Amino acid sequence: MLEKRKIAVFTGARAEYGLLYPVIQEINNHVELTCQLIVGDCAPQHFSKIEKDITADGFFIDVIIKIDEELGGLQSTARAISGIVSQMIDALILLKPDVLVIYGDRFESFAAMIAGSQMGIVCAHIEGGDLTEGGTMDDSVRHAMSKLAHLHFPTNQQAVEILAQMGEERHRIYPIGLTVNDLIKKKKFATPQEVMDKYHLDLTKPIVLFTQHSLAILHDDALKQLKPSLAALSYFSEQGMQIIITYPGCDAGGQVIIEALKAMSLNDVNTMQLHPSLGRYYYHGLLNVIATYAGGACVGNSSSGIKETPAFACPTVNIGERQKGRLVGENVLHVDYNKDAIIEAIQRCQTAAFKAQVKACVNPYDFENTSQKLVDILSTIPINKELLIKRHAFNI
Repeated sequence: MLEKRKIAVFTGARAEYGLLYPVIQEINNHVELTCQLIVGDCAPQHFSKIEKDITADGFFIDVIIKIDEELGGLQSTARAISGIVSQMIDALILLKPDVLVIYGDRFESFAAMIAGSQMGIVCAHIEGGDLTEGGTMDDSVRHAMSKLAHLHFPTNQQAVEILAQMGEERHRIYPIGLTVNDLIKKKKFATPQEVMDKYHLDLTKPIVLFTQHSLAILHDDALKQLKPSLAALSYFSEQGMQIIITYPGCDAGGQVIIEALKAMSLNDVNTMQLHPSLGRYYYHGLLNVIATYAGGACVGNSSSGIKETPAFACPTVNIGERQKGRLVGENVLHVDYNKDAIIEAIQRCQTAAFKAQVKACVNPYDFENTSQKLVDILSTIPINKELLIKRHAFNI
């Protein structure tokens, strides 16, 4: 009997785990594969621990990587990367995977990619080729990860062409779409009743689901950029709109945002709620409620507002430059850090004309059987020297 191929999956952030969930599930269900979970714990007191969510989902965690990230300046991120690389080396020596699967562009994932690629392990990168040109280091990190990776699983056709322009060989590129769409299509999210019960919502009143992250390069401006959004949320709270706010990600400048959100939510407990994290199940349930029942909008600057909302035909307001350059559907309105512009955009999301446009929009991240395609490739592709040695196909 042949030994099962070992697929290690690294996840280092709460939102990224939600995107990887269907992939982990598919690997676990494959008779010829063994799933090895390496989990990064970036969890100060104000963050829910990601391993709790994973354990609750029934997945076994093989290794936990402690991430020492204090939400301070950029030096704390650089130090965290160093620590993750060192721990990942030990994890990979222990697990000896055949393939290491890594998602996206966060610093935790970058560290995992450095360790895996330098140890001669086949690295599979999901979401390479995307563009985000606003004041973050996402593009630089994502493209650097693509150059280190051996297999590419982009989420859209535009990203395929960008990877090819970067010199990546076509035979390494497998467009699959957004992984979490598999779960959305199967309606694996909270029902309207579950959402109402958990968050005490009224489906007759619009809901704003709000998340605003800092921009790492401009982290000193985090509070300045947040204030117009808070003013707009206060306006709609006074109008009786229901506001659900989640913490930003584990990035430089995040602590300032969290403290401002805490201060605001305490001032208006009737219509505003602040949660460290909703989890994929309830986050998607809320998007469905907004799009199908209550009305409202997904608001902020999270990539989920760009990539996951089209599957629900959910109106979205993207604030600022964090997602600049990213491929978007027609359900997304773009505004600057301006109170009046944010208010106007959220109001437009309630109009019949815009709702009709959103219902008809094409989802650029929608491919069929995304996770199954990815896992089928991981289970069958020859793992040899030819896969590890990259010959960059630059068109000079």
